[in-house]
Amino acid sequence: MPSGDVTTTASPWTASRSTPRGRPVDCLAPLPTARAGVAVTALGKRIMVIGGVGTNQLPLKVVEMYSIDEGKWKKRSMLREAAMGISVTAKDYRVYAAGGMGLDLRPHSHLQHYDMLKDMWVSLAPMPTPRYAATSFLRGSKIYVLGGRQSKYAVNAFEVFDIETRSWTKFPNIPCKRAFSSFVTLDSHLYSLGGLRQGRLYRQPKFLRTMDVFDMEQGGWLKMERSFFLKKRRADFVAGSLSGRVIVAGGLGNQPTVLETAEAFHPGKNKWEILPAMPTPRCACSSIVVKNCLLAVGGVNQGLSDAVEALCVSDS
Repeated sequence: MPSGDVTTTASPWTASRSTPRGRPVDCLAPLPTARAGVAVTALGKRIMVIGGVGTNQLPLKVVEMYSIDEGKWKKRSMLREAAMGISVTAKDYRVYAAGGMGLDLRPHSHLQHYDMLKDMWVSLAPMPTPRYAATSFLRGSKIYVLGGRQSKYAVNAFEVFDIETRSWTKFPNIPCKRAFSSFVTLDSHLYSLGGLRQGRLYRQPKFLRTMDVFDMEQGGWLKMERSFFLKKRRADFVAGSLSGRVIVAGGLGNQPTVLETAEAFHPGKNKWEILPAMPTPRCACSSIVVKNCLLAVGGVNQGLSDAVEALCVSDS
């Protein structure tokens, strides 16, 4: 596990509709199109929100971009096919979008990139494993795509696309197969967190506290003790890395309502810490780290949410 001790102070969440006490708030404009299951990524000082499911419960083609400098949203070139649960990452002026689920409810194997300079989408080599609700991240010239689902079943596939050679490579599968988990990268480690396990051995879905860790230098999964697991069982939640910590917030658990709790894993101490709760408890929302803040975008809480809230963590 990574070592070192970083002391941080978590500020209250900032939101587009409320003012936390004790500090000024950077108000964020709500999404023009209310939706869940969107894909979110950053291109410089712009945040791109792609696809998702709308108020009619159908996948969308809509692509919208937020300018941090202007504080405004703009429509961009739509997806070729309506889709929710797309997995995205960005490099230079391009956004790479993998998988998704379309109007026919089947998982996609599509890989495409969006060219910001030309405002257009281009198709690339398809993924070996069709899926939606996967997670992508960029390391060097490679795009890592993990997990996801096919229909209601979890996928534990771990595949990597090389941008330079435009080819796919299979990596060791995720040890614990589950849906609605989250993945976070921190230094040379990849964290697979929480989720919902369902299979023939389980009559009812089971929310998990599981944390699996992949060592990207050695190319293998580490064996983790239960003491490293999350404090709260949760699935379909927000996650990211801030100031040397792994952050998780919201989602669904064993309670009848959406979770508002947030927690952070400190690799140097090998323990979880409690963070301020989300102002708007949500599940099925997307997240992105911008300017050392974790943004939670859209989602579901007794209906679709247009909330955009940020948790900021600073070194002390």
